[in-house]
Amino acid sequence: MDVPTKLFLTKGVGVHKDRLASFELALRNAGIEKCNLVYVSSILPPNVKMVSREEGMKSLKPGQITYCVMARNETNEPNRLISSAIGIAVPKDNDQYGYISEHHSYGETAKKAGEYAEDLAATMLASTLGIEFDPDKAWEEREQIYKASGHIFKTTNNVQSAEGNKDGLWTTTISVVVFCE
Repeated sequence: MDVPTKLFLTKGVGVHKDRLASFELALRNAGIEKCNLVYVSSILPPNVKMVSREEGMKSLKPGQITYCVMARNETNEPNRLISSAIGIAVPKDNDQYGYISEHHSYGETAKKAGEYAEDLAATMLASTLGIEFDPDKAWEEREQIYKASGHIFKTTNNVQSAEGNKDGLWTTTISVVVFCE
């Protein structure tokens, strides 16, 4: 398998009486239901280009084997807040690999879940690059240290949150990094 050259972010929510159908509806909402998804771990390939969802979707074909990193959460508990978050840390040196993290949470706002996922990816990259930091400091403080090091170019997150359906139907959230050519 070749190293992916492009990626895009997408997310979705699905609600249905059946758990699997709820997941399928979340995939449809994210626009990736037609692909055979293969989950991969947390490495952001060197020299990968982040493209818009619209541009990335153009390269997908029905039935295609599609590599992705997915955060997924589900509940059938009425009004329970769930979140699925992806964090990405991009190194300054394009020839270096970066990190992607997944975070699945209950009771966290989208903002908090997104910041946690972003922090996790940045911390993994910082430790790989040998950047010294205090893990007990707040994310905002560490974010400044990471970026001031000159080794981390950018961090970002992608989050989907939802409240569990009030009637107890299955509610699924997904946040996905999709690799494409």
